[in-house]
Amino acid sequence: MTGADREPAYRFGRGNEMARDASRVEAFSDAVIAIVLTLMAVELLSFSPNTPRDDGLPAALLHEWRAYLAYVITFAIVGQVWLTHHNMWRYVRRVDQMLLVLNLLLLMFVAAIPFTADLLAENLRGTVGDQRLTAALYAGVVLGEALFFNLSWWWARRRGLLQPGLDPRLARAVARRFRVGPLLYLIAFAIVFVDPVLSLLAYLLLIGVYLVRGPGDLPPAGRESPETP
Repeated sequence: MTGADREPAYRFGRGNEMARDASRVEAFSDAVIAIVLTLMAVELLSFSPNTPRDDGLPAALLHEWRAYLAYVITFAIVGQVWLTHHNMWRYVRRVDQMLLVLNLLLLMFVAAIPFTADLLAENLRGTVGDQRLTAALYAGVVLGEALFFNLSWWWARRRGLLQPGLDPRLARAVARRFRVGPLLYLIAFAIVFVDPVLSLLAYLLLIGVYLVRGPGDLPPAGRESPETP
């Protein structure tokens, strides 16, 4: 049989297309998150045009405390997003079209965080109604990214896209841990209607929960982790 007569490895038709690993998805996601962190610093770590300058730099810095609070909390949230994304995608062996779409929707919410954080910082000086509306928008954005984290992991498990040697008990434990995020974000959303600033501080609780090492996280330094061939 000549080379021209051989049947192609990837024939035309649904389900016969070439598969792909997760390397490009991780690289693209890292780039988006890095840009988000940069834009957030530019947006929030600057003086508002309305900042009083007559009383000197210390007074001007104190006047911007809301922006700095929003920056610290938002940087921590986006940093936690990157940590979770990094840890999750260690277990993803290959991708399909739907997982790519879910990851793009996740990044869509992440990319909106600088805008909502800046909006929140500006309107924490406004009326109670403006404070609640902008805090609700902020909560909605971070809730959206948490939901798409859960959907991405659920889809990867359902479609067999994870490493074949992954213990199903670990996969279930990671799924349970991911479900904590939306729950805490919903609590923070409810607190918006009591005190918008207090709702921001509630995000620190979520970040603290995820900083405690749990299922799916990297092992401690010096401890060998089993590699899947």
